[in-house]
Amino acid sequence: MILITNDDGIVAPGIKALVEVARQFGEVVVVAPDAPQSGQGHAITLHKPLKLRKVSMWEGIEAYECSGTPVDCVKLAKNVLLKDKKIDLCLSGINHGANSSINILYSGTMSAAMEASIENIDSIGFSLLDFSFDADFTGAKMYAAKIIKSVLENPLQDCKLLNVNIPACAPDEIQGVRVCRQGNGTWVEEFQEGKDPRGEKYYWLTGKFVSFEDEDNTENDIWALKHNYVSIVPSGHDLTHYKDIDKLIYLNNI
Repeated sequence: MILITNDDGIVAPGIKALVEVARQFGEVVVVAPDAPQSGQGHAITLHKPLKLRKVSMWEGIEAYECSGTPVDCVKLAKNVLLKDKKIDLCLSGINHGANSSINILYSGTMSAAMEASIENIDSIGFSLLDFSFDADFTGAKMYAAKIIKSVLENPLQDCKLLNVNIPACAPDEIQGVRVCRQGNGTWVEEFQEGKDPRGEKYYWLTGKFVSFEDEDNTENDIWALKHNYVSIVPSGHDLTHYKDIDKLIYLNNI
């Protein structure tokens, strides 16, 4: 069984594209937010009840919209809807916009897939580098099909989570696939200040992404996407910075 979710909401074109691809490979169940949840990261709902409503979105596919976050969707699927069934693969996306580099930390798309990987389910998050609602998912669907097929035939081992980003170019311009590491970069942020009709101040977050990678370093997802490769980053949820454990051993004596 394949579980599909996202963070753009159940009516987003990206999840429709992913369902079209995944249904070729077996039984599909969809559990996705009832409204956009971009940037929610690994948030879960604790202070209000969650609601699930069965919807008719795709013929022959069981689908539910959830009032919670992307991670809530996976938790409810695993522990309520499909508690007596084996989930072979969890797919999240196809996200409208990049989740490469540091974006994985903020991404509801990737957090949903990560939640499934914590449950030892092979999981893949798909993102297309196009924020437009009318984005062309042709190339993304083509490579999603190839990657899903490969993972089903060769289940993931130590790493149970793949972060897949697809460049926003014509399918024949995609140069192939690069398995690589997460690129080093960050957001330089600004807050635009304004006033609402009542004269109260509000702040709107804006910014631009800045890469810290050497242009000649071809081993990261920033380089891969810039050169029209599909990037695949094996990802996880252990945030330990192992190189500094020995350096900080002196703290044991304070």
